[in-house]
Amino acid sequence: MRVLHPSLRRRLKPTQLRALVGARIARVERRGKHQLLHLDDGRILHAHFRMNGDWMLAETDGELPRFARAVLDFDDGSSLVFVDSRALGTIDVHPAGAELDLGLGPDAADPEWTAEQLAAALAPRRGPIKPALLDQRLVAGLGNIYAAESLWRARISPFTPCNALARAQVSTLRKAIDAVIVRATGSRYTDDDTVELDVYDREGLPCRRCRTPIERVVQAGRSTYYCPNCQPDPSPKKRAAPTRKRASTRNAR
Repeated sequence: MRVLHPSLRRRLKPTQLRALVGARIARVERRGKHQLLHLDDGRILHAHFRMNGDWMLAETDGELPRFARAVLDFDDGSSLVFVDSRALGTIDVHPAGAELDLGLGPDAADPEWTAEQLAAALAPRRGPIKPALLDQRLVAGLGNIYAAESLWRARISPFTPCNALARAQVSTLRKAIDAVIVRATGSRYTDDDTVELDVYDREGLPCRRCRTPIERVVQAGRSTYYCPNCQPDPSPKKRAAPTRKRASTRNAR
């Protein structure tokens, strides 16, 4: 294993890296934005992708991607490269037998995660639904794009208080999350031209359902995109005017 970024060098000791030589990856497990590479001796190589980290397959002797942060070299001449443009992702090595508590809620892609469970988790929360969906303790695996897309599909305002959602709305939201996850499986919305975003990053462009211009606001430090007509705000309070920018043409088709 080659570590290329200072933040990862601070986490991974040289002795840990040397001890990886000759190890075999027995299986791979995903939990939300975490990926666990289980080695054949019981150790776990734990990658946390955070906002936009990912793996890229490359040739060991080839040129590395621009944002390569670490590299796993295999004996067949291939390499698995940890790519992360923001350098927020982490990699750790855990000893055999370690019990990992990642503090995660149910996985968004888990078919056994029910609308009833989601409703119970939302009931005690008074804050708006959009930031809540980004809390990995509530549901693991939803990022900013998927949360916005799910709410648009469910016709739920991102400003709706969690505890104000009707049971029927929660059921619709659960189905919408599943549809978004299925649609994105095998690709990333932002990297695959074959997957078309419905609302995210479409400020000023017409809603694909009603043709109302999409608006953008900032919630909890993150951009939220929504249709003010399809996703009406339930609150009587007057909100600050949405931010305005030039409409992107990336998803204009």
